[in-house]
Amino acid sequence: MTKSNPFRYFKTSPDIIRLAVMMYVRFPLSLRNVEDLLHERGIEISHETVRFWWNRFGPIFAAEIRRNRVSRMRSYSNWQWHLDEVFVKINGDTHYLWRAVDHEGEVLESYVTKRRDRKAAMKFLRKSMKRYCNPEVIVTDKLRSYRAAMKVIGNASRQETGRWLNNRAENSHLPFRRRERAMLRFRQMRSLQKFAAVHSSVHNHFNQERHLYSRLNFKANRIAALSEWRELGAA
Repeated sequence: MTKSNPFRYFKTSPDIIRLAVMMYVRFPLSLRNVEDLLHERGIEISHETVRFWWNRFGPIFAAEIRRNRVSRMRSYSNWQWHLDEVFVKINGDTHYLWRAVDHEGEVLESYVTKRRDRKAAMKFLRKSMKRYCNPEVIVTDKLRSYRAAMKVIGNASRQETGRWLNNRAENSHLPFRRRERAMLRFRQMRSLQKFAAVHSSVHNHFNQERHLYSRLNFKANRIAALSEWRELGAA
């Protein structure tokens, strides 16, 4: 079965679309910032075009990145999750963005709810485990919803809590918070869920952890990530 081309009805070059989506999702830029930066490169588009492109192609690119990552992670059995939730305001109402992070600090799953009770925690855990299987260790904070949900699922013995054990999950919120400020927050729960999923996948793809590598290795990894990005959505 041949893969359909998502760019088949667009006159604009796929390279330009990929560049616009990457600039908007990866960096803390507004729609008009992306429009101005592309104008400096001789590309004349409206900021509404950037909005349409990221809404249309952002989930497609994120899903392809996620599929590639899941296929690689299926071969590993001993890895650890860090779970945490963060407050997000939508039109003055408090919502909760749940986040699962692996032992390397990359975001596995993001899920938005209106509550942070046992039901919400259990739905988030089941959604994550369906995609990534069951981890051996789950590190959480002392929110009792995690314990109650894990008792129902049957893996409460794998939970670990501690004062600094969950710093990896806490730090994973920082890129999203910087992006949220640039977007002047969110107005719909659906748009928050959509952007959080896309942003986490794109951040994972380009996060090279430069402090762990030499300069030469970092440059090679960065070139490889950019080359893979330019192949996303190719028929």
